[in-house]
Amino acid sequence: MSPELISILVLAVVFVIATTRSINMGALAFAAAFAVGTLVADLDADGIFAGFPGDLFVVLVGVTYLFAIARSNGTTDWLVHASVRLVRGRVALIPWVMFALTGALTAIGAVSPAAVAIVAPIALSFAARYGISPLLMGAMVVHGAQGGGFSPISIYGSIVNGIVEREKLPGNEVTLFLASLIVNLVIAAVVFVACGGLRLWRQGSVTEVDGGALKGRGELRDQPQPTGTGTTAAPGTHPSPTATATREATPAPTSSLPLTPPRIATLLSLVALVVAVLVLDLDAGLTAITLAVVLSAIWPDGSRKAVGEIAWPTVLLICGVLTYVGVLDEMGTITWAGEGVGGIGVPLLAAVLLCYIGAIVSAFASSVGIMGALIPLAVPFLAQGEIGAVGMVAALAVSATVVDVSPFSTNGALVLAAAPDVDRERFFRQLMVYGGIVVAVVPAVVWLLMVVPGWG
Repeated sequence: MSPELISILVLAVVFVIATTRSINMGALAFAAAFAVGTLVADLDADGIFAGFPGDLFVVLVGVTYLFAIARSNGTTDWLVHASVRLVRGRVALIPWVMFALTGALTAIGAVSPAAVAIVAPIALSFAARYGISPLLMGAMVVHGAQGGGFSPISIYGSIVNGIVEREKLPGNEVTLFLASLIVNLVIAAVVFVACGGLRLWRQGSVTEVDGGALKGRGELRDQPQPTGTGTTAAPGTHPSPTATATREATPAPTSSLPLTPPRIATLLSLVALVVAVLVLDLDAGLTAITLAVVLSAIWPDGSRKAVGEIAWPTVLLICGVLTYVGVLDEMGTITWAGEGVGGIGVPLLAAVLLCYIGAIVSAFASSVGIMGALIPLAVPFLAQGEIGAVGMVAALAVSATVVDVSPFSTNGALVLAAAPDVDRERFFRQLMVYGGIVVAVVPAVVWLLMVVPGWG
């Protein structure tokens, strides 16, 4: 049995054990990386740790630390209230606002994980407040980021168009951008309907008031709201009649949340994070953790618990799995699989298999890196003229990025880490199942729509 095949089988075993024994998959993946790297790939510790995602570790820690402080001092509550006022109380519009916001950020040049890191904590705080499915809100944020991710001036768009030019393939920047935008928009619409978006439309509008209490029209009573004891109904559940009676008997204050000095400083920190990432091109993780440390130093009482609220289990899970994927890359497993597919003599079959390889590997690794590896592999059969280069490149680009909702990708990990007040294991499983559905369905659909007709 070849070393490459052994490494793939070990990865499958890690998934099975983590699912059946409730062990953190990241811890298992670290052990697997050590065993496979040492016994199969003949790597030393430095070679194994070469795949450790240090940048993602800092992003996850820094962003969740900063937004834990924001939740602690009430800044996220203030932002949620402001969002409701912005859409005139239409809660159903908020997921689409988040989709458009992340799409606009990536379209003008933000790296996709940076845009998600900025928007996801606010979006998921809103979802927790109003009982909106965190899967719906997280998917809208990620698909929004990928929808704008291939504009001619974006990071992804510039990289892919540069690869196409270097390989001397026909290219169309507008077609690439529109293909990604339309696919992600359609997927977002499907997720919106499937995860309860229509129910949000039927509920009418709401009016935010202080303390999280709210008044509304239509069926708003079905929404989770704070009880008279200060607790909040779990997302996706309905408040009990007793809680409803208690809430109705208690007059709700009418003033909006005040902007206290810690909240103002936190809002300025969030603005500084956006400017640092989008304008100054600084690292999102290092910037976020620096801002969090400054806030903690000035207001230590309000920030004392924030370090404990960093999503450490998620950090372990993601870093462990990606370290093992790094071992696969070091030992040539990914290249081995891609070259095996590229050697198939049937161009259309090779095309759909490359789309699936791009989707599966990108669910665990760098989307840009996968596109950079797979597009050159497609050159030999594209040269035969049986498949249009424009459609093939667009299909590969969409397949390799639309799967970033996976909890093992950077964007999916950020969504998982940013979700407050959720059963994180359950949410992880939801993201994993949803990511699996996307991996299974989307490559075949984009192949059928973009490659088979022979675009370009």
